[in-house]
Amino acid sequence: MIRNLTNRILLVLVLVVFALLVDFNSEARIVNPVTDEVLFFRNLTPRLGLDLQGGLQVLLEADVPENITPDSASMEIARVIVQQRTDALGVNENVIQVAGDRRIVGEFPGLEDTDAVLETIQQTGLLEFVDTGDFAPEPGSFLVTDYSPSGEPIQAPEGETVFHTIMTGAELDSVSVGTDTLGTDYIINFVLKSNGSKVFADHTSANAGKFLTILLDKQVISSPVINEPIIGGQGSISGGFTYETANAFAVQLRYGSLPIPLKIVETRIIGPTLGADSLNKSLIAGLIGMAIVALFMIVYYRMPGIVAVISILIYAAFAFAVFKWFHFTLTLPGIAGFLLSTGAALDSNILIFERMKEELRNGRSLVQAMDLGWTRAWSSIRDSNLAALITSAILFWFGSSFGATIVKGFSLTLALGVIISLFTAIYVTRTLLALFLKTFKPKNFELWFGL
Repeated sequence: MIRNLTNRILLVLVLVVFALLVDFNSEARIVNPVTDEVLFFRNLTPRLGLDLQGGLQVLLEADVPENITPDSASMEIARVIVQQRTDALGVNENVIQVAGDRRIVGEFPGLEDTDAVLETIQQTGLLEFVDTGDFAPEPGSFLVTDYSPSGEPIQAPEGETVFHTIMTGAELDSVSVGTDTLGTDYIINFVLKSNGSKVFADHTSANAGKFLTILLDKQVISSPVINEPIIGGQGSISGGFTYETANAFAVQLRYGSLPIPLKIVETRIIGPTLGADSLNKSLIAGLIGMAIVALFMIVYYRMPGIVAVISILIYAAFAFAVFKWFHFTLTLPGIAGFLLSTGAALDSNILIFERMKEELRNGRSLVQAMDLGWTRAWSSIRDSNLAALITSAILFWFGSSFGATIVKGFSLTLALGVIISLFTAIYVTRTLLALFLKTFKPKNFELWFGL
């Protein structure tokens, strides 16, 4: 029989109360009653994936010849830069991951301004300060410069002038959005690193009255005149920006240039109505399935079946609380993994109950049957759950390596569900069953256990 049953019951009650508080609240907040200072805060709003709340999915590909395979390090750097750029634009809960050798998959749940994101993520973000001498090119035009990120020699088309790049955006130390002295136009303020500051000071000192043209991805942003030497390592870029375009430009500069150019291969926009409809249907299907399984457990196993149903409800409360507390993203495949892990939890209970029934048929006392049932069922429960966790790990690796977010979400929720179901089957179910047996003291095993 279980020792310290009271302590186990209290622990289960505390965990259930905490889980329910997380499940039915959108935030957790602890406030100092004297000063009203917020001591602790955590957002508990469920994170829904692209397929549940709608948004944008975009497939990017390295814009290099087919016979050239980008190295994995460059693809990972490109992924990080795209992640940083979209985070800085205020896009929340986005998922950016490398898919295969030359593709990157981006998912942006709940995104509304798709044009700004698409424009930002595919630009290489190569900033150049170019000496154009007495020539002032028109904003928006393209120039040929002698700088190439790959280091390969530049071959200009016949008749084109090749301009000299003084320095690139790699020398930028910080970038911010501001306004001009009149407060009417938005500008990009920048601070240079020590080496860039010296180069900038030397060039502006020797070229007063000349044009210093600023290019982004070889396109002219602005072409200001060097009125006086700039020796402080600070400057600004003007170009008729709105706040949105200035912010997008600053993001591109702040997070550097992409090591390889990216092109958009495919975009897919999912409406929020479709996502909500999918979620509702999934939840209805899950509830119907749970109701059928609960009915079977109660009819076939009687009192242990009732205990199992209560344990599964507690399991569901625990699992949802974990998803909300740690901000795991819920997707349709993730919900499928969660429901599958629910089956694993019931499977553990069934193994235990069947072992108990065997011991009762062999003449064991109720206490002996319960203890032996748990002991002899444990090896099967352990092996089956371990196999599920190994499978989940393989699927998670596959989803991470090949950009299969559907597989990744399924494997993550399945693994979490298996771990939580193992706890509820071994700890919660056993505690509840011991409480029931102690409370009701059943004598007619056939009636109470369905022998």
